[in-house]
Amino acid sequence: MNKLSKEKRAMILMMLVEGSSMRSTSRVADVSINTVTKLLIDAGTVCAEYQDEHLFNIKSKRVQCDEIWSFCYSKEKNVSEENKGVLGHGDVYTWTAIDADSKLAISWLVGRRDYAYAEAFIGDLANRLSDRIQLTTDGYGCYINPVEDFFGGMIDYAMLVKIYGEESKGQKRYSPAKFVSAEKRVMAGNPDASHISTSYVERNNLTMRMGMRRFTRLTNGFSKKIENLQHAVAL
Repeated sequence: MNKLSKEKRAMILMMLVEGSSMRSTSRVADVSINTVTKLLIDAGTVCAEYQDEHLFNIKSKRVQCDEIWSFCYSKEKNVSEENKGVLGHGDVYTWTAIDADSKLAISWLVGRRDYAYAEAFIGDLANRLSDRIQLTTDGYGCYINPVEDFFGGMIDYAMLVKIYGEESKGQKRYSPAKFVSAEKRVMAGNPDASHISTSYVERNNLTMRMGMRRFTRLTNGFSKKIENLQHAVAL
């Protein structure tokens, strides 16, 4: 790794954050796949440590949270019996929290979409904030108790529950259902109704899906190891 020039390492990392797969990066940069993997691990580890150390006492006013789906090793339906329920085999979700004003990604967590990860995610988010915030999440019920536990009464919290109709005709497998309406539900405090939104965090999730090959829905560039998915997200 030390034999690579700074320019070559910068090029490899730039290709990774621009959405290239590891093997295509390896071919274009004319290095081995092991070199690309090691650089991803090293850079991802440093990025995660830097974020964990420096993203504290953030003076946010409005925060939005969401979860973005991906998969690791194989699609959920193809997971073998001995690996069912094992994290890193099948569905994997990345929990994200973004400051609605600065667009700073305050906190993120790669794992399952369940109560334990919701609790860990909200606990980490609360620990990084210094002021009272207005929080908006989707209608996922696992947010409710962790928000109450970690923020208590010191938060203005609302859910944006989106309601969808029947699936679109034709390409049903890949076409989203028709959006019908969105319901704003006040869960705690006195949130400003005009700022009850998840638009910014959903747009950030789209940026992730477009900028990381591992998040493409129909792809052969998916993560084979969940550790490498975590490094890619950190990077």
